[in-house]
Amino acid sequence: MSADPYWNHNVHYHPAVVAAVPDGCRRALDVGCGDGLLAGKLATRTGAVTGVDRSTEMIRPARAGRARNVTFLEADYLDPTALDEGAYELVSAVAVVHHTRFEDAVEHRVRLLAPGGRLVIVGLARDRTLLDRLISGCGLPASRLLALLRGGKRGPAGIPMEDPALHWGEVRRAALQLLPGCRTRSRRAPRRRRWA
Repeated sequence: MSADPYWNHNVHYHPAVVAAVPDGCRRALDVGCGDGLLAGKLATRTGAVTGVDRSTEMIRPARAGRARNVTFLEADYLDPTALDEGAYELVSAVAVVHHTRFEDAVEHRVRLLAPGGRLVIVGLARDRTLLDRLISGCGLPASRLLALLRGGKRGPAGIPMEDPALHWGEVRRAALQLLPGCRTRSRRAPRRRRWA
């Protein structure tokens, strides 16, 4: 049984995001922090965490359960006055990049990074090819089983959802163009489950 209050494919990727925190990280930013679950986990590995989300419904529970070294802002991370550019050794974004134009989302997150900082994006994309559909389809039974084994709760109500505009190949090409040398991996959860 997981110690998390719920499980969905976003929560499934939290350990990978936390493991990506660079040693000696002083400041981390979780973009699209939702109810603050990941921000609280990042707080165990870094000096201070800022969670930002534009959803009033999501930021309210985040603020209610916050850790001592986490600050939550209700703001749009694309607003140049909302966050300090070049200030974060880690910037994470789980299932939120597809809520805006991909290039804008990535470029703005890069501007928020301190020199030598690390950007971790767990994103969604459309299935386009038969292989895409097969991979996503295989994930559906595993996702449902894991949700049952972890208590059956899928997450807080009111999570903003949006369909991704780009397919997997487009995301990979754009990521490599915007972030030369980046690593892209395909670990897909079922397309029907979109958690932002």
